[in-house]
Amino acid sequence: MNVVKIILQIIFLIDCIALTVVVLMQEGKQQGLGTIAGAAETYWGKNRGRSMEGGLVKATTVMGILFFVISMVLNMLN
Repeated sequence: MNVVKIILQIIFLIDCIALTVVVLMQEGKQQGLGTIAGAAETYWGKNRGRSMEGGLVKATTVMGILFFVISMVLNMLN
């Protein structure tokens, strides 16, 4: 059981670091004055889910869920 706990702690540490990096790589959600002129409805605004930004959002969601699941499992192992 001790080996499983050590492996989960290592995965948890890697997930924490990766989650921090992915969150810091994301752009802000503010559109600024571009939303007034309609600049948000460009090609990149419509296809944001398929762009790198969309991938970062999905990665953040997956790593966030993994963070909570591993933290609960590690808590139960203590």
